[in-house]
Amino acid sequence: MKKICLLAAAVSLFALNANASDWKMSHSDIRPYIGADYIFSHAKHGGYAKQAKKDYNSWSINVGTEIAKYTDLELFYQYAGERKTHLSSNPSDKIKSKFNAWGLDMYGRMPIMCSGFNALGSLGLANYDIKIKNNGQGKNKERIGYRAGLGFSYDFNPNVSFRVMGRYSYVGVKTLDHLMEVTAGLRYTF
Repeated sequence: MKKICLLAAAVSLFALNANASDWKMSHSDIRPYIGADYIFSHAKHGGYAKQAKKDYNSWSINVGTEIAKYTDLELFYQYAGERKTHLSSNPSDKIKSKFNAWGLDMYGRMPIMCSGFNALGSLGLANYDIKIKNNGQGKNKERIGYRAGLGFSYDFNPNVSFRVMGRYSYVGVKTLDHLMEVTAGLRYTF
């Protein structure tokens, strides 16, 4: 895991340092975009949520802007619907779990030759709102966690792109320690 975080930071910093002279905030440097992603998450639950289902299908919407060449800032909201787990020891016993997240990510990208492909690295913070109910007894936790990701994007044209990312998100609460996620989605740049 430390290697993934280190590699994501290196890609982000490389893209940032490669164009340090472009940090002027002129109109030509700022390119806002909107996007939507499908996210598959694999959760590491613990405590009384240990037997909860570990896979979540969720969606995310995001708004971002290019702040310098090859560097973006992005706000996102992620919604993972409720998962019900019927315990094998007693079918009437069940665990319900869900989470939502919102936060800010910084993306660095490196073009791969002239192909339209870009290598991506991201670092960010997110506020996770976790709700777990075990036989009606529930606990809600809210926690700020960190995220690091690696992936690639493909630019179909100057306005439309496709992005795929693998991401590790550390939440650090007993009921949800971390998430391993794969995201895929489209971006429209204005």
